Amino acid sequence: MNLKKALIAAGVVVALAAAGYAGFRGWQSARMSKMSMMPRTVAVQVAQAVRQDVPTIVTALGTVTANQTADVISQVQGHLTNLYFKEGDFVKKGALLAKVDTRGYEANLQQYQGTLAEAQAQLANAKSVLERYERLYRQDSISKQDLEAQRAAVKQYEGSVRSARGQIANASVSVGYGRITAPISGYIGIRQRDLGNLVGPSDSTPIAVITQTTPIAVEFSIPQGNLSEVVGPVRSGQKLQVDVFDQSGLGLLARGTVSAVGNTIDQATGTVKVKSLFDNRDSKLFPNQFVNVKLVTGTLKNAVVVPTSAIQTSQNGLYVFTVGDDQVAHKAAVKIGPATEDGKTAILEGVAEGARVVTAGADSTSDGSKVTVVEPKAVDTSAVEKKSKGVGRGRR
Repeated sequence: MNLKKALIAAGVVVALAAAGYAGFRGWQSARMSKMSMMPRTVAVQVAQAVRQDVPTIVTALGTVTANQTADVISQVQGHLTNLYFKEGDFVKKGALLAKVDTRGYEANLQQYQGTLAEAQAQLANAKSVLERYERLYRQDSISKQDLEAQRAAVKQYEGSVRSARGQIANASVSVGYGRITAPISGYIGIRQRDLGNLVGPSDSTPIAVITQTTPIAVEFSIPQGNLSEVVGPVRSGQKLQVDVFDQSGLGLLARGTVSAVGNTIDQATGTVKVKSLFDNRDSKLFPNQFVNVKLVTGTLKNAVVVPTSAIQTSQNGLYVFTVGDDQVAHKAAVKIGPATEDGKTAILEGVAEGARVVTAGADSTSDGSKVTVVEPKAVDTSAVEKKSKGVGRGRR
């Protein structure tokens, strides 16, 4: 009897436990369903759209070229007897660089000087005879034919004098060419001819090459679509700013202005050549150096700008998420303009000044999402610094 009552009591307990578990599962399922229907809150970081002037920039790859280059070549043929420059030195225009053996030209000069003296003596004698013939002709002592013949002789000797003087001038120039001077100021390169070499005006190899690096030029090409932004201002006298950076694009090497724009479009590339000049006082630019170029063609005044990280891309175009006072994210299509140097981008359409845009957390955000604005966390570097100091002491 007692066993039967015990079994009945155990069954009642099991039944009550099963009913309680079923009720708990039903309550939990209902709670989860209710929570899933509640809007999810996303943590985001935001920035405010502000106004500032934004320069419009055309980027390109450029090559540094010497503003002027001059080959040092002898204007007369002869052996190279002296060199007065040191390779790599800066030389001024007119500085003596080399000498060529001009003894042959000096001999010719002396010969022409002798010819001139002889012609001058003959001219003086012819003029004296002409004066006598003119007196005799007035006295009717000689014929007019003899007088005219003497006048012709005077003109002949005058021509001989002029010819001799021309030969002397030519020989003097040749002798002067024996002193080779710098045609421009600049840095002279590696010597390409040695002492004793026969040099002359027809040489294909110069004695050396001088390059002018102050000022120096940078040549680059821009798309023909940007031509109107450059040609008009340059030809009207406006100075367009050109910034030159190193190969990494981070280090500013020099700042100059556009000096010339090409007059034809390269049909193969659809680009136009542009030349800019730089003072290069610090010699940071070197001929044939490859550089990154940023040409400032104008300025977008008082434009609305947002951090570039806020701009997202989709199949339908560019957009940003804006956050209103209700802490709800709204998707806004935008039209962008040029970028700034400090990581912002101009917004031409889609965002107004003062709007808050999502800069971090946009991947988890959708149109209409509830958001929580959080501040960026500062990175605690003290532990890293302590660890690095400990490593340093261990090494010592």
